[in-house]
Amino acid sequence: MQLSDKVLTWPNLLSALRLLLVPVFLWLILIDQNLFAFAILAFSSFTDWLDGFLARKLNQMSRLGQLLDPAADRLFILATLIGLAATSQVPWWLVFVIVARDVLLFFTLPFLAQVGYGPLPVNYTGKAGTFALLYAFPLLLLPAVLPDPFDIWIYPIAWAFAFWGIWLYWWTGGVYLLQVHNIRKLARLDSTIVKT
Repeated sequence: MQLSDKVLTWPNLLSALRLLLVPVFLWLILIDQNLFAFAILAFSSFTDWLDGFLARKLNQMSRLGQLLDPAADRLFILATLIGLAATSQVPWWLVFVIVARDVLLFFTLPFLAQVGYGPLPVNYTGKAGTFALLYAFPLLLLPAVLPDPFDIWIYPIAWAFAFWGIWLYWWTGGVYLLQVHNIRKLARLDSTIVKT
C-alpha cells in the first residue's frame, strides 16, 4: 500500500469535516437537540465509511489520512459518550470502559517514539470495533427522538452493537499491546547486537 503526502484529498476533507462536526454534535446533544444531534452522528458514521471507500477507490491513501481518520473516530466516540452520559442516556461506566482502552494505549506512544515507531496502524478488528460503536451510538440516541414504544426494539440492537464494539475494541487493544511487546523485544535484541 503506497501512502502519499497529499493533503487535499476527498478522504482527508471528509475526515476534517467530521472533526469540525464533533463540537457541534456535542453542543446539540447537551442542549437537548437530539434530532439534529442524531442526524450529525448518522452523517458522521456514513462519512467514516465513505472516506475509507474513496481512499481505496481513488487511490488517495495518505499519511495525513492515517492520522485524521482515527482521530476523528476517537473524538466522535468520546464526544458521543460524554454527551449521552451527561444527559443520562447511557451509564457512565460505558464511558470509562471505552476511554480506558485508549488511555492505556496512549502510554505506549512514548516507548514507540523512542525506538523510531509512530502510532501503530489501525487493523481490521479495530476498524470493526469502531464501526460497531459508531452504529451503536446513533441507535442509543434514537429513542430520544422517536415516540416511546420504539425503544423496546431499538435498545437491544443498540446495546448489541455497543457490547460487540467494546469487545472488539479491547481485543484490538490486546493485539496492539502484544505488538508493542514484540517491538520492545526486537529493540532490545538490536541494541544487544550493536553492543557486541
